[in-house]
Amino acid sequence: MAFKMLSQKQITEAFSSPFSLPLFFLIIVLIFKFALRKSKPKTNLNELPSPPKLPIIGNLHQLGTLPHHSLRDLSLKYGNMMLLELGQKQTPALVVSSADVAMEIMKNHDIDFGSYGEKWRQKRKICVLELLSVKSVKSFQVIREEEVEEMVNKLREASSNSASVNLSEMLVSTTNNIICKSALGRKCEGEGNVKELARKVMIHLTTFVVGDYFPSLGWIDVFSGKIGEFKDTFRALDDLFDKVIEERLALKKIENDQFKKKGFVDILLQLQEDGMLGFELSNNDIKGILMDMFFGGTDTTSATLEWAISELMRHPSIMKKAQEEVRRVVGHKSKVEEIDINEMPYLKCVVKETLRLRPATPLMSPRETISSVNLKGHYIPKKTMVYVNNWAIQRDPKNWENPEEFMPERFEHSQVDFRGQDFQYIPFGFGRRGCPGMNFGIAMVEYILASLLYWYDWETNSGKQDIDMSEVFGLVVSKKEPLHLKPIAFSF
Repeated sequence: MAFKMLSQKQITEAFSSPFSLPLFFLIIVLIFKFALRKSKPKTNLNELPSPPKLPIIGNLHQLGTLPHHSLRDLSLKYGNMMLLELGQKQTPALVVSSADVAMEIMKNHDIDFGSYGEKWRQKRKICVLELLSVKSVKSFQVIREEEVEEMVNKLREASSNSASVNLSEMLVSTTNNIICKSALGRKCEGEGNVKELARKVMIHLTTFVVGDYFPSLGWIDVFSGKIGEFKDTFRALDDLFDKVIEERLALKKIENDQFKKKGFVDILLQLQEDGMLGFELSNNDIKGILMDMFFGGTDTTSATLEWAISELMRHPSIMKKAQEEVRRVVGHKSKVEEIDINEMPYLKCVVKETLRLRPATPLMSPRETISSVNLKGHYIPKKTMVYVNNWAIQRDPKNWENPEEFMPERFEHSQVDFRGQDFQYIPFGFGRRGCPGMNFGIAMVEYILASLLYWYDWETNSGKQDIDMSEVFGLVVSKKEPLHLKPIAFSF
């Protein structure tokens, strides 16, 4: 059919140019592939609504620069369960934008929506019970206090000079230092800066890789040097973890009974030595767990704090109410103590509302079905990628009054919590894939936020509440424009 639309003259001209010839054949191949796809018999997969697709790229062009927004808009038109096809592989992707569907997955199909091998379960158990339990989180309280005190002192110096600070940058540095000291027992600075390496990895993981969506064009990533750069960064991080492990083992051998465990790495090495896990915990396993700690907790925590302060700046009455509570509870002590946080219910509401309206990870980590599933009357085949848009779910007017507004008061007399049982509110995910670092992250956010509100009042450079709330999408959604504010020391 396509050949009949071209005249003999057009065909001759196409072959006469060395640049037009490859393009001509590419167009013919695309038309041929598209015709083959159209001729395939329909399957049960078509029972799910799906936005119109383009040849080869499928729905990739519809994701936009803020996929959580684009997918929510598409779901309003095509339903809270819709099917996409992304890239050359045409891998089916199920997008879920409903609390009811999320609950159905958790209650009846959680094991079908992800691969959960025995070793994966054992390593998750280590994280939950040994590294990130309530007891373990409490044991790192001193580290949080030290790093926050250092940040408060830097702000005090800026305040005395009436200077503005890049609060976004300070929050990233503070949270990274807390996680670094908790994981490795030492600061991030110095030789083999793990903070910089972790930042590079985060950038790599959010970089568009042609081969991920168009395998036949994967050579482009190699030719551009992108793959080589990825390998160099991961190799450097791997070498750094090897060095830390060697240092801690050597120190333990020297100090013997006087050796004190300082971080996750020491706990993991002790578990490795004890050999009581029922499986071999290799050094590569330890390095993998440590890497998860960094990438799961650094940017998510700083982004949540950044959004919380931004919303408070835009809502002065909420800011005032939160500050009055914090200052009343802490009184005239020399610092905020973590035990004080339990007496700050409104502060907790502010954190909850930030996690609802501005979740740092608006799309849950993708899952893949390990078997076919009947979900809400729809046939979902094996090897379907599943994306849960918790950003859309947490702004659903069916479940939330005035969902686009920042209203901490909505949680004051509500039992809704973020621990994965209230499916209209799932900032940490749910089920077996729920975030194991929830307690660790919440402890950091609440303590840092309380300290910032206790010690300082805040102003923008213009003196107005003109905070740019534009987003930039990556593994974590953060503010497009860094938060620059003037800290004003509060007079007690």
